[in-house]
Amino acid sequence: MAPHRLVAVVGAVVGSLLALALAALAWVDQLAHDVRVQDQTVLMSRVFADHATRSIDSAALAAATVEDLLERNVEPDSPEVIGAMSQTLVNLPFLRGMAVIDSQGLVLASADTAEQGIVIDLAVLGPQPSGRRAVLGGFVPARRLADLHPAHAAPVARGVGFVPLLSTTRRSDGRELIVVSLVNIDALLNFQQVTMGDERMASALIGFGGRLLGATQAVQRSSGEDLTALPPFVTFLPAREHGSWTGAGLRRGAQIASFRTSRSWPLLAWVEFDEDAAHAQWWRDSRGRLFVGVGVLAVTFLMTLLAVRSLRARAATQARIAEREREMGATLAGLQEVVFRCDANGLLVFVNPAWERLTGRDAASWNGLPFVDAVAEADRARAGRLLKALPTDGPAQTLALSLQAADGRGLPHECTVTPLPRDAGFVGSAVDVTERLEARRRLQSQLAFTEMLLESSPLPMSVVGRDRRYRIVNRAWEAFSGRQREQALGAPVGLHLPPAERLEHEARDAQVYRTGEPLRYEARVPHADGSMRDVVIEKRALPGVEGNEPSGILAVIIDVTEFREAERATRDARDAAEDASRAKSEFIANISHELRTPLQSIIGFSELGLRRAGEQVRLAAMFDDIHASGQRMLALVNDLLDVARIESSVGTLHLERGDMRAPVREVLRELQPLAAKRGVALVESLPEVPMAAKLDPLRFQQVVRNVVANAIRFSPEGGQVEIGAAVIEAGEWRLGIADRGPGIPEDELEGVFEAFVQSSRTKDGSGGTGLGLAISRTIMHAHGGRITACNREGGGSVFEIVLPARAGDTSPVSLL
Repeated sequence: MAPHRLVAVVGAVVGSLLALALAALAWVDQLAHDVRVQDQTVLMSRVFADHATRSIDSAALAAATVEDLLERNVEPDSPEVIGAMSQTLVNLPFLRGMAVIDSQGLVLASADTAEQGIVIDLAVLGPQPSGRRAVLGGFVPARRLADLHPAHAAPVARGVGFVPLLSTTRRSDGRELIVVSLVNIDALLNFQQVTMGDERMASALIGFGGRLLGATQAVQRSSGEDLTALPPFVTFLPAREHGSWTGAGLRRGAQIASFRTSRSWPLLAWVEFDEDAAHAQWWRDSRGRLFVGVGVLAVTFLMTLLAVRSLRARAATQARIAEREREMGATLAGLQEVVFRCDANGLLVFVNPAWERLTGRDAASWNGLPFVDAVAEADRARAGRLLKALPTDGPAQTLALSLQAADGRGLPHECTVTPLPRDAGFVGSAVDVTERLEARRRLQSQLAFTEMLLESSPLPMSVVGRDRRYRIVNRAWEAFSGRQREQALGAPVGLHLPPAERLEHEARDAQVYRTGEPLRYEARVPHADGSMRDVVIEKRALPGVEGNEPSGILAVIIDVTEFREAERATRDARDAAEDASRAKSEFIANISHELRTPLQSIIGFSELGLRRAGEQVRLAAMFDDIHASGQRMLALVNDLLDVARIESSVGTLHLERGDMRAPVREVLRELQPLAAKRGVALVESLPEVPMAAKLDPLRFQQVVRNVVANAIRFSPEGGQVEIGAAVIEAGEWRLGIADRGPGIPEDELEGVFEAFVQSSRTKDGSGGTGLGLAISRTIMHAHGGRITACNREGGGSVFEIVLPARAGDTSPVSLL
């Protein structure tokens, strides 16, 4: 085929392929864009499900605080309970309200005092909880509990309502009370709307029963609407907790949607992206690339047309040149090596320029000289015999000769001599084989070195051919397998293995041949002593001739039996230690719970005895001793419970951004009566600016309470406890609590933070249980902070509580 026609055909094929590639690229790019949008909805659904779960978990934790007060026989309408509920609404802005209700629907206490005393229908709030587990109800179209009573109901806008979180507690008098937390779904949806930040996206929270709890503004559906006909409930739930699809959604038209269920509450987060909007975005982003592709396609066809025209013009010229090239081809072919010609007597009549470069003499000086004069002295006799014995019209003869170089060296050449017809002499050529011989010597040296390495290696090695027969084994292989080299070479591989194991090794070999990549795997193989050994086998393909398919496999065996036995022993020891630690924590938790009930009775009866002792000083002193001992024992039990919680999976912090000053001042107000009783002044000098940090307020108060209570306990009468704070380097808040007590010996400053360890200066019984500071350090480590102690000049000690000064969203952190 003429070149211009070939170029035309190739240009047409290339243009067609480019057009197909452009179309395929556009299709694949659109699919990839849809996948990216799908991934975005998956990520958003996971974020929203986690946010809803954490929010409701926070509400459940706050309700548990109220339940704890009620279980301690604190009256529902007491300032403590109402204050706890009010503080919860301040800390958890997504709650509309919080109340305590009896089993008849009577509101006994509420953060909104206007609701106290009204009666509501409990059936409106959904199924009642059984046991300690809180229950999340369905959507209730009301702003507060009072709206559920006909006499107090107020008009409610469409879509406004709450989802009740119900939990029960039983008081010592047998009454069962219900703590109701009103979760504002709109607050959770506002977070979702802000997080998405895209009007093409929509999200919703849906109960497991398929009822809509709430949705963002782009969704034109009513809260409480039945959505069980949509894909999550038809295709995925309850078999799968999350899923993605393209099709029907909350809005009209096809949607790219994903959902994920909460890990602990009966609801799911739904996120969708309008498919038409996604395709429109893809077109805006990709049309520039498509136009470039079309331009490249047009240029390709234009260049093909120009090339065809150019080749037509060059064809005639190339035809004339080709004829001359054929005439010169025979002559040029011999110029790559030394070429010579001799007459019948062996005298040179022609040499080429390569001969001149080799010998250092011009061609004219060699004319009429014997060929053997150009051969090194050692090979001249053989060269003469070759020329004399050369038959007329016979085949070409090849002989290895050393030709004399210009510097006098004999360079090895491979000479080929061909007789000319009619006894006209002969022509010959010689190729310098110096580099070839040197390469052969290096190869032989390398092979010898490789064989030495193979033999001296302590690892068993073998080479197996494509026929799965041994080609090479080393001494380490003989020692490991117990087979002699003479028996193994040429024998099939794996005869001593069970059929199943032999098939597995054959499959591994096939993988190495197929991929050409090294393969490393573990197996159990028999040893020469009869035992089974754990080994790591590494296999590599050996290259074939001229880069063809592999010629065999090199296998190296590494005995890891002792390592695996050590691993198993370590794992067993770790499991035993974990079981022992778990048993200890469970024992402490169980025995502590068992001790609290009789202690409450002892403390209660001692208080009753104190009131009835009247003026009987001796009897009052006895009851006072009983009461003090019971309180001390109860404090020890509570500390043991804290230790058990921290060492169990329940111990989890819920960090949130807040001002450190509020919990510190609340603790100081709480401990003020104790300080006044002991004649100690609490001097607080916190900064005027907010001390912003991420903390769990309840746990942080526990740390501050432990340290301040210790400072009050050890301060002399008439002394003072100083509480101050400042920003230190690395952006951290340092809270200092200083007293003028007995101080701590220098060698015990770290030891007092260990469990059940007290300072030697406070072992007279005034030092508590020895658990408070250990619990405090664990809590501070979980906050990412620290607590340390040092002695104060002039007597006393200073405890420093350090927290990172930073901001961020609420997040759970493990105490372990």
